[in-house]
Amino acid sequence: MHVAIDVDEPRTLAAGEEQRHRHAGVAHIAADAAGHMAARFLVQRNGPSILPHGTSRRFPLAWRIPKLKARGPMTALSNSRVAWFNGQWMPEGQVVIPFRDRSWKYGDGAFDMTRTFDGRIFRIKEHIDRFYRSLRYLQIDPGMAPKEMVALSEEIVQRNEHLREKDGDWWVGQRVSRGVDAIGDEGWDHTGPNVVIEVLPLPLAKRAKYFRDGADVMTTAMRRTSPTMLSPRAKTHNYLNMIVAEKPVKAMNPDAWAILLDEHGNLAEGLGSNIFIVRDGMLLTPSERYVLPGVSRQMTMDMAKKLGIRCEQADIDMFDAANAEEMFLTSTSLCILPVRTFNGEKVADGKVPGPITKRLTDAYVAEVKCDFVQQYLSKLAA
Repeated sequence: MHVAIDVDEPRTLAAGEEQRHRHAGVAHIAADAAGHMAARFLVQRNGPSILPHGTSRRFPLAWRIPKLKARGPMTALSNSRVAWFNGQWMPEGQVVIPFRDRSWKYGDGAFDMTRTFDGRIFRIKEHIDRFYRSLRYLQIDPGMAPKEMVALSEEIVQRNEHLREKDGDWWVGQRVSRGVDAIGDEGWDHTGPNVVIEVLPLPLAKRAKYFRDGADVMTTAMRRTSPTMLSPRAKTHNYLNMIVAEKPVKAMNPDAWAILLDEHGNLAEGLGSNIFIVRDGMLLTPSERYVLPGVSRQMTMDMAKKLGIRCEQADIDMFDAANAEEMFLTSTSLCILPVRTFNGEKVADGKVPGPITKRLTDAYVAEVKCDFVQQYLSKLAA
């Protein structure tokens, strides 16, 4: 299939008017609620592909968002989150990836995810560096340099700032698939890597209670994928190991946070989180060989060093975990989340946060210039 896009100058139509011509494969999408025509899309089965001015030929299936003049109420396009897809900006609802994309079929792709603090993007360079390490491991070329991915990630935050809720923040994600397994007769112009940059709201209200009460952590029966099979250090689209592992935990306690063990029976990681414990005043976290090295994990280790708290990567067995003086999770969205129980038993006296966790949390707040704990707690009544 060839996609041709004709972006017209905005013109006034009757409010809500919509024209759709259902002949010869033509679809004209006309006006939004404010009465402006946004774009016209022409879908052709045969014939040459006609691309709009400025459209990258590497990404011929993408279409442009016209810059509409401000007239009256905010347009429907302005009320939709904007994503970056294969070279173009568009409402995220218009991002369409072929069903034969290898990421859809096999999880054959990589992603990364950072967050904002009061609308400011967090350590984007570190996240993109990690993202490109995952892509190199998978041997996928996204078609752009890391600095361009950084710039686009910063731009998407700006483009969506007017939609950020008061006291809310974004996840900011980058996704790349290997591309389409094309048979050859579909007529797709683009079968290379599909690249998406997106934002979505952080689930602050849903997670607020964990910052009030602390998290309940349970270990899973299923082990984390061995690094001798597939490296856990790559952040790929295939999360089935962790998804299936946490199902029995969620069946017992929907609010519990599952932590997988490595192949040797030591603590590894959870779905999107790293774990730390305090033993004899020392901060311990699982070895990077068996986990995704979180950016927040590294930041926590760096802060511990500055605070004079001894921190080591180590094999943490169940004995050490059961006797931990403190325990907490780290992740991009959670930052530092104290743990109150481990496999149904209180961590120490069960009061959270512990003294070392509190020192690290305060240092984290100072570093990001946002009281993320209060940000979560403020949503308790929401």
